Amino acid sequence: MDTRLSFSAADMAEIRFAVSPLWEVLTSFRLLRGAPELPSQRRWAGPARERLAEAGLDRGWLALLAPPGSYVADLLTPAPRTSFPTLEAELAAVRATPPARVRDELGRLAKDRPGLERSPRYRLLYDEPAAMLAKVTAEIETYWELALAPYWQRIRQLLEADLFHRARLVAEYGAGYVLGELHESVSWDDGALRLVRRHCGLLRGQAGSGLVLVPTAFAWSRVLTVSVAPEPPQLAYPARGIGALWEPRPCAVDAVAGVLGRSRALLLQELDTPASTSALAAQFGLSAAGVSQHLTALRDARLVTAHRVGRSVLYARTAVADALLSPS
Repeated sequence: MDTRLSFSAADMAEIRFAVSPLWEVLTSFRLLRGAPELPSQRRWAGPARERLAEAGLDRGWLALLAPPGSYVADLLTPAPRTSFPTLEAELAAVRATPPARVRDELGRLAKDRPGLERSPRYRLLYDEPAAMLAKVTAEIETYWELALAPYWQRIRQLLEADLFHRARLVAEYGAGYVLGELHESVSWDDGALRLVRRHCGLLRGQAGSGLVLVPTAFAWSRVLTVSVAPEPPQLAYPARGIGALWEPRPCAVDAVAGVLGRSRALLLQELDTPASTSALAAQFGLSAAGVSQHLTALRDARLVTAHRVGRSVLYARTAVADALLSPS
């Protein structure tokens, strides 16, 4: 089934791009729960899926609201208000969802999954939307720390690069050109955006004016859409370079070792993928105390960041470290 979204001159003037943390939560969670994944994504998905199961998030609120392969509650993806909203700002918008809308979207979920309305979480959210949305957003914050926070710098760099690339194309060729080359399932013709995948729905009568385009790092096989009045419609599309996002990056370790020392340079090289102190100690045959001392020094120099994941802490390289290690 095709869908056509007509654009007036005013709509064209209100097309904008945004990098949305909540869209990354939604798309990454669905990937971990069974959506198709690229081979390169397994470097991230394997460890993240294990942490998700250990925390019980594979059967929590997100599992209720964002099942793979069917309708996803639109309240999870409020239209971004700015080009780079924070996770906190987007979660505040989720908590502000009107009770009537929460119940309506729960009803849509139940149509796809017979018997869902008898589940305890469904009943709690239906009966006490405001109180339970606070629990939903608390779970999203936990999921963020487990699955995305250690990798967010890398993900955000990819999304920002896509956003700035598209913005340049708009300046050179116009918005219609950019809309027509977002994805193979999307085309632009005679003042209308056409979606050729039957699972996509984007209706002007169900949304406000304009259009928000959101690059994502996890929904690689298709576009996703949201149409909820009075917000503008949203279209999430695969970011450019998504296939190379998780590939190991080349490092100029020897040059950096002359400044930082070889142990710290090798630790930075290994932190192309976030890791814990104990994992790094085992990898290099060092004591946990020694690795911790090195990591503290690197963190003080803003070359690594620390992220608590359950009972452990994962360390990740910063953009400063990436630039330092990049071969000239």
